Amino acid sequence: MAQIAIRVSGTEGDRRVSKTFRDTDAGRRAARAFAASLKDMTTAYDVRTRVDDRVVTKTHRSRRDAAAYAVTIEAEKLRGAAIDPKRAKVTVKEYGTDWLAKRTDLAATTASLYRHLFDHHIVPVLGSTAVGNLSTARVKSWHAAIDKDQPTTAAKAYRLLATIMRSAIDDRLIVQSPCRVKGAAAESAPERPVVSMAEVQALADAMPKELRLAVLLAAWCQLRRGELLGLRRKDVDEMHQELSVEITRTATVDGDEVEKGPKTEAGKRTIVIPSNLASDISEHLKRCVRREANARVFDVDTRELRRAWDRARRAVGLPTLHMHDLRHSGLTWSAATGATVAELMHRAGHKSPAAAMRYQHATKDRDKALADALAKLAPVAKVTPLRSSRRRRSAG
Repeated sequence: MAQIAIRVSGTEGDRRVSKTFRDTDAGRRAARAFAASLKDMTTAYDVRTRVDDRVVTKTHRSRRDAAAYAVTIEAEKLRGAAIDPKRAKVTVKEYGTDWLAKRTDLAATTASLYRHLFDHHIVPVLGSTAVGNLSTARVKSWHAAIDKDQPTTAAKAYRLLATIMRSAIDDRLIVQSPCRVKGAAAESAPERPVVSMAEVQALADAMPKELRLAVLLAAWCQLRRGELLGLRRKDVDEMHQELSVEITRTATVDGDEVEKGPKTEAGKRTIVIPSNLASDISEHLKRCVRREANARVFDVDTRELRRAWDRARRAVGLPTLHMHDLRHSGLTWSAATGATVAELMHRAGHKSPAAAMRYQHATKDRDKALADALAKLAPVAKVTPLRSSRRRRSAG
């Protein structure tokens, strides 16, 4: 049970003295008698209790506040929600740094992203704040400042902070998370464009010869950039016109290259290559890829591919087009052919139907085809004039 102690301090002669008394009738009488002999006397009420095998003390100026806290802390202990105020004084920077150091389960790219978000977006504003003092209002203003110019980064940084704060709850530093800003975790990316097949061809022709095929595979085989860079000669089966996605090659925020398997089992897949790419693939393998089975199909790093892509998109007048938009376009083409959600999931390497549903877009060409199909359903029927119908009803 929480214990209340009366701490009386003051000046006795030429020295400062302090005594503590139990909060009982006898203790209160003794405290009053001691206080009467002092100058510059002050009284404080210490509430002591045990939280997670540690003795926790919190000081109050009035006995009423101390008694209320004692009742509250005991109720919180029964609910498992009691915290240690001293531990809650750890700063966001200190706690977050320790949290990141312990997350040895993170992939290299994820760990690098978290460290970048923490060091560059969380610490500069919130780092010196005690975890126990971090308020929802403070989090809201911090997020709004980033969201103004970098909405995607703001959402990512907010999700990271929210995850760290959930751990702080588990560690009994706080009772509830300050990350309760509605909509702050959502990334509201604009709808990406769908490019035409002619534009894809133009983009491919604008790339260096050793990277021309990357644009075609991104669109026609719907590959992610990391999947393109992870391709090896043995992953391309020319005889059966199939392509296997076994590994990906990505760059961390720090620029380090990382090879790993796809994020999910669905990402590890074998897909059929459209026949219109057969000659392009054969030519690329012959001229740009070494003979070893593990030779990279595209022997460049992420930065080199990004630079080549940037030059190509500007050359064809599409300066804001992302390379990922080629995959988006290819999946939209696939949906327009009548592909089912399950077929789109397989081809894209999606784990959930919700992701595949994004590509069930209406396009002008597909809408025209649907309109023509609807027209063919219209029956040829004799139309009875409305006036004649009225006359017959009147006669009846």
